[in-house]
Amino acid sequence: MNDNSAKHLNDPNLSRILISETVLRDRIAEIGAQISHDYAGREILMVGVLKGAFLFMADLAREVTVPVQFDFMAVSSYGSATKTSGVVRILKDLDIDLAGRDVLIVEDIIDSGLTLSYLLRNLKSRNPSSLTICSLLVKDTIVADELDLKYVGFNIPNEFVVGYGLDVAERYRNLPFIAIFQENQG
Repeated sequence: MNDNSAKHLNDPNLSRILISETVLRDRIAEIGAQISHDYAGREILMVGVLKGAFLFMADLAREVTVPVQFDFMAVSSYGSATKTSGVVRILKDLDIDLAGRDVLIVEDIIDSGLTLSYLLRNLKSRNPSSLTICSLLVKDTIVADELDLKYVGFNIPNEFVVGYGLDVAERYRNLPFIAIFQENQG
């Protein structure tokens, strides 16, 4: 554990680090290399799902060697809660037309699959040439094949996690690692 990790773990709501900064960095480099290989000779449009995916997408983009353009969507199924509401809303739509583009959706976490299923239906209707999914985290309650997840950083236990873009009520996004969040009852 480095000093940066130690200072953050004084927070009583963070029970433990699930994925360290070093492990995150190494895995993102691997995913970037795979995307670069798979899209050789093509340009991709990375669509980041805000706000959680912004750190992952920035680091991933720096590892990709093919031409990349960026756009962002903001969708919500949580609000400020730690459990999904079951209702997906688009808070910010894309600025770029997807028709004929190779689109890579960049997600921070796939929890229930509800948001991603909604997003896929919505974006497929915009006629991209291809639509591929990259998620940093996938809860072990999700079957990756059912959602056709091409790039997955880590499969994680069904715990509420924060850090590296993921939050609780806008807190913890700045952590350089992924930690398990357990609200302190004391």
